[in-house]
Amino acid sequence: MVTVDGYFAGPDGNIDWHTVDEEFNEFAIKQTSEFGTLMFGRTTYDLMKSYWPTEGALKDDPTVAKLMNETPKIVFSKSIKNATWQNTVVIDEIDTAAIKKLKEEEGKDMAIFGSGQIVQQFANLDLIDEYRLMVSPVVLGEGKLLFKGVKKTDLKLVNSRTFGNGNILLYYQPK
Repeated sequence: MVTVDGYFAGPDGNIDWHTVDEEFNEFAIKQTSEFGTLMFGRTTYDLMKSYWPTEGALKDDPTVAKLMNETPKIVFSKSIKNATWQNTVVIDEIDTAAIKKLKEEEGKDMAIFGSGQIVQQFANLDLIDEYRLMVSPVVLGEGKLLFKGVKKTDLKLVNSRTFGNGNILLYYQPK
């Protein structure tokens, strides 16, 4: 998710501005089930692992919790040595050749969730095949920019979807 003015998180990393409702939740379940591997930076990984494996998540949102817990995950981190969240592999640096090899494997797509620094690094290494940006109808005015420091990349719009709550999902591919 990103704001109209390009932020993926508030100044302190908050995401309380996300516009979420039943339609969004149904979409999130469908989309998450389509991914074969989820990728995170350390900050997003810590946030996700602090919630999805908990009894509260399993009770409040069992379908998404099951998906998040069972789907293979990669966390890019120099500080995490051993992952404690099931089905998670820790990689200490982004190796372009290794990522390209992973992308060529049979199976479902990989997706980066949140993780602005990972998005920025992957974008600058031309490792992103498709951007899926859920634009939330809010202007933060400050925060963490999703594409800070990313080189110019021409994109083509390949699909879009408007949600009743004002969110717009944009699918872009590099030209």
